[in-house]
Amino acid sequence: MNFFRTALAAAAIAAVSLTSGTAFADKLQDILNAGKVRIGVLADSAPWGFRDGEGKLTGFDVELANIVAADLGVDLEIVEVTGAARLPSLLSDQIDVLVAAAGATPERAQQVMFTSPYVAVQLGVYGKAGTPTYSTPAELSGKSIAVARGTTLDVWLTDNVPDANLVRFEDAASALAAFFAGQTEYFAENSAIALNASGSADVELKFLIRQSPAHAAVRHGEHNLLQWLNTDLFFNRMNGKLEALQVKWFKEATPLPNM
Repeated sequence: MNFFRTALAAAAIAAVSLTSGTAFADKLQDILNAGKVRIGVLADSAPWGFRDGEGKLTGFDVELANIVAADLGVDLEIVEVTGAARLPSLLSDQIDVLVAAAGATPERAQQVMFTSPYVAVQLGVYGKAGTPTYSTPAELSGKSIAVARGTTLDVWLTDNVPDANLVRFEDAASALAAFFAGQTEYFAENSAIALNASGSADVELKFLIRQSPAHAAVRHGEHNLLQWLNTDLFFNRMNGKLEALQVKWFKEATPLPNM
């Protein structure tokens, strides 16, 4: 009998602890207690995150990370991540928050929790100003298009424009260089990169594939931190800071999708 009473008491204490929030870690409270937030950003993907001529890390996501830390009232520790290491850096607790041009997908959502979108860019096919624009995928048939191998754009064009002459490169920089060198008629990219590339003054969107929002991310279970981030993003959308950042870094203000 004493055994069952002891077990029941232990279960009751555990239940009270869980409801009081003392039995599990709370990343938001940890950040506030530490007085520091670790935010992962890209350092090799202009204009999201990159080093300027003086070697200083800058870009849209870097400025947003500074806004988040300031609104939290804590110091900011920037952690540079690569595209492939974005989610692993979060899952291994090397960072508290990921702000690195991450798109939300069902597969990724099995690993992390995404905020509402904080910015949106356009995925499309770009070409020289003054050349024809297209409204259907079929109109791109036979056109030479530079694209980074294995990207969302490569997959979409392969599936939807099988008769296009896709010229694949190992990265976006090589694809852009090929287009500007006159090796292809068009290139496929997101608007943030396309409109900020060297020589992009004479570049225009020729075919819109779709809108592509970017989201911040936290580890599964960190609901308090996720809710705070969503509130902060909403607050900075309403006060105009997010739109101002988008115009500054992307040269356009694409409306965010309704959530």
